[in-house]
Amino acid sequence: MIRTEISLFLKNAPGELAKLSSLLSKAEVNIDALTIQDASGYVQEIFRARGKSIKRIASVANYSSIKMDSREFALIRLLADNSDKAIDLLSKHEYIFDIMPVIAVELENRPGSLSEITEKFGKAGININYVYGSVSSPDAKCLFVFSPEDIDLAAKIFKK
Repeated sequence: MIRTEISLFLKNAPGELAKLSSLLSKAEVNIDALTIQDASGYVQEIFRARGKSIKRIASVANYSSIKMDSREFALIRLLADNSDKAIDLLSKHEYIFDIMPVIAVELENRPGSLSEITEKFGKAGININYVYGSVSSPDAKCLFVFSPEDIDLAAKIFKK
């Protein structure tokens, strides 16, 4: 099913994730899925892509400075049970964030479940930009979040 993923930058420092999760918790917004990565890799990929397709809009020194500064931040991607409420909270508290549609799928917790889903993407010719997922116990279902290049085509696959 299509869900709204919120991507935001947090200062890469002790207690920052606690502040974010506390803010959401106090508003009774549950985090259904979350992944965290060092933002420098993400920023470097943007610069590599920009170098291939878009003229530079800043000097090389500025790009180098931005890359170094990005190490001070973490890239958080999350799904909230109430995206609208989460977005409103983040806006009011001046977080820097973006939203995008993703495909969230509950899978059986058994060998081959992920393979079956990813084969559907492959057969449809849809590239997966990134994926994250987890399971809480051997008897529970897994929640996997996919960021496909073609969200509309991917959504059609999972309506079947």
